[in-house]
Amino acid sequence: MTDRLNVGMYTDPVDRLSPLLDRFRVRTRLFHSGPLCGVTDFSAGMGRGFLHLLRRGEMDLTFHGTSGDPSHSRITRPSLMFFPRPIDHAFLNAPTEESDFACAALEFDGGATHPLVRTLPDVVVLPLDEIATLRPALDLLFAEVDSVRCGRPIVADRLFEVVLIQLMRWMLDHAADLSLPRGLLPGLSDERLARALAAVHEDPGSAWTLERMAREARMSRSVFADQFKKVVGQSPGDYLTEWRLTIAQERLRAGRSVSSTAAELGYASASAFSRVFAQRMGESPRAWLAVAG
Repeated sequence: MTDRLNVGMYTDPVDRLSPLLDRFRVRTRLFHSGPLCGVTDFSAGMGRGFLHLLRRGEMDLTFHGTSGDPSHSRITRPSLMFFPRPIDHAFLNAPTEESDFACAALEFDGGATHPLVRTLPDVVVLPLDEIATLRPALDLLFAEVDSVRCGRPIVADRLFEVVLIQLMRWMLDHAADLSLPRGLLPGLSDERLARALAAVHEDPGSAWTLERMAREARMSRSVFADQFKKVVGQSPGDYLTEWRLTIAQERLRAGRSVSSTAAELGYASASAFSRVFAQRMGESPRAWLAVAG
């Protein structure tokens, strides 16, 4: 009995988020709390995502997604609205004190290339009473937003980050309910694929092969490859290359040399890394950096 309890106490589940968010952080900044009356526009030109919390009241939401077509929703309950990418959207509220919001801008390291950002829908709208795990963090956030104490903006910003991470946890646990397209989030929601993905995210420079990734997932090579393609939307090898190049872009922007970036990411030489980079990005690392940096 004791041994079985000890095993249970010290067996940790796969951490599906930390390797991603350690390398590609998300930062939030509170910019509004209180009523919003009439039409309020949020421009994609800011180059940021948004996390809005409707605490009280009702509203109409309109936005133009990646398809270009306008979408409209009527929101009648306290809700969370998560825009992971810069998208034009607007709120229409009646001029009443019952309309109460807390709004934060989001910045993901890597911008649109952030692995999670790429896989998320244009907007996630969830009634607050349907995400019970967020309640303690929301209570702390709203208490801070309503306070006038020293350091209020800094504490509120950090609490928005906590809310966002807990939202991502909830989405991982409810990916099937969200009808997400193929991509990283559904992959991380698959218990077996998540083991391989987390290992690759944690150590991208390791000598990964299809067989080794399949062992991490505790699956045969063929079943793993088929399931990975079905759920994530690309082969394991293509995903590994894409993940390495996503990290490489951030390293190069931060001033790291091509040779050190190549070594960190498991390439035999700077020239081998540059060839792969040019094949995927259309230009050499130095040419890309001259424009993107």
